[in-house]
Formats: sequence, structure tokens, C-alpha cells
Amino acid sequence: MKKFIVIWLAVILFMSIVVFPCLSFADKKIVVGGKNYTDQYILPEIAGILLRHQGFDVTLTTGIGTSLLRKSLETGQVDMYFEYTGSAYTVFFKQDDKEVMTNPDKIYNWVKKEDKKNGLIWTGFIRHNNTYTMMMRKKDAQEKGIASISDLAVYVNKNPKKLIFGMNPEYWERPDGFRGLMKAYGFKVPIKNIKKMSTGLCYTSLKNKETNSSMGFSTDGRIAAFGFINLNDDKKFFPVYNPVPVVRKDILDKYPEIDKILEPMRDITEAEMQNMNKAVDVDKKSVKEVAEAWVKAKGCLK
Repeated sequence: MKKFIVIWLAVILFMSIVVFPCLSFADKKIVVGGKNYTDQYILPEIAGILLRHQGFDVTLTTGIGTSLLRKSLETGQVDMYFEYTGSAYTVFFKQDDKEVMTNPDKIYNWVKKEDKKNGLIWTGFIRHNNTYTMMMRKKDAQEKGIASISDLAVYVNKNPKKLIFGMNPEYWERPDGFRGLMKAYGFKVPIKNIKKMSTGLCYTSLKNKETNSSMGFSTDGRIAAFGFINLNDDKKFFPVYNPVPVVRKDILDKYPEIDKILEPMRDITEAEMQNMNKAVDVDKKSVKEVAEAWVKAKGCLK
């Protein structure tokens, strides 16, 4: 009987040391959301790796449009996701102060303060600015004498039916999107010359000469790889778009270490983001492979 008791106590001790800590780790659950383009697949993947390394049970929910993802955060279906300062300022809060929206620190502090009232906490922002851009094939732009969006506006006003524009549906609808851009630069494109498509197809259709100009993101690796140029936003229409992990307050109160865990991501530069995007979109590597390579190169898991 004594031998049985000793064995049973040993089992209980083993359970308390090995099993119960595992159960406590399993309780640290978090759902990380992401939008429906390459940056927004890569950033949550990196965050997931860093959080799992610190004992979190992470579920990634990516491929979601901006408005739906925001609502998912507000309703608790998602615990955190990477939002852009410019998107929040112009789309969610409907602001348009040029002095604020073109300054990384001012726009970050503005949205951080306002969203705190909504129970949403903006942690430290990431260095790179993934702003919108209007792209053209370099050779075509040079032949037409177009280097800036003002040049594009002049060309369209003289040749209103000549250029075909590609964009995703969200870019057409957003206040910081194409309709606002036309108003700011004083040109108008006939609706039949607007082709709406997925973000990825915007690059492919421009490369295949199915469109003459397309929306894009400044950190996309396909811009250089496909021989495109970004037209100069000479009137500074587009806001600054620094990505920031936005976390529900109740989650951050429960797990305050999240901010520290994700801190290494703040140093991701535009060049690094372009290279990671290129690795996925051009070199056809998996998002997981690219994210793991970045984390390993930075020595984040020591």
C-alpha cells in the first residue's frame, strides 16, 4: 500500500510540473487578424511566431477586408490586427487635416488617443510606411511624359478615354482612394475605364498591359520586379500608413506582455517589407517560410 501511495504521489507531482503548466499556456489564447493582401498575411504570421514562442495559443484569421476586420475587432471576434494609421484617420474617423495625416508621429498619436475611447489600444507603430501609390509601367509612363499624379491628371483631361485604370473595390470606395484622388488632382476617368479586381490582379493586369495604371502599395516587391514606377504624389494626397498592432483593451489588460513580445517588429523597414513581399509574390515562397526567415535573421527567438 505504501508503495502504491508513493507511486501515486509521484504521478501527481509529475502532473503538477508538466501537465498543468501546459494547460496554463493553453489558456493564453489570442486571435490575430489580417487583411487580404501580402503585407497583411506576413505581419500576422510574424506576430504569431513571436507570440507562440512566449506560450500563446495563436489563431490567425487573415484575408479579411478592412471594414469587416475592424468590426471583428470591435465585437471581439478578433483580439488584435495590424491597422494603418492613415486608414484609421481617414476611413474610421473621417479626418483630412493634411498637417496631421502626413506626419507619422502626429497621425499615430491622434488615432491612438481617439481609439482608446473605443477600448482599442494602438501599441508601438512599425517603421515602414505602406502608403497607397498609383503605378504605371516605366516605359509607358516615360513615353507619355508622366512622372507624377499631376502629370497623370493632365494626360487624362486631354485624353479622357485612353487610359484603363485597375483597382480593388475598396480603393474605389475609400475616402483616401481613387475618387478622392480624382477630386484632389482635378481629373475624371469615365466609369467604363475603371476595372475593379483583386489587389493581386492589379499588378498582374498592369504587367500584362490590360491596364495602363493601377493602384498599389509602396512596399510591394512586384513594383520593381515588374518594371513599374510609383507616380509622385506631388500634392501629398495619400496619408502616412504606418502599420500598428491594435489590441482590444481587455486582451492587453489580461496579457500586457503582448506589446513587449511584438516590439522587434517595430524596426521592419520599407526595404525589408518589399523584400518579404517579393519573396511571396514573385519568388513564390510561402508566407510562413518568409516570416520564419525574418524572425530567424533578427534573432527574436533567443
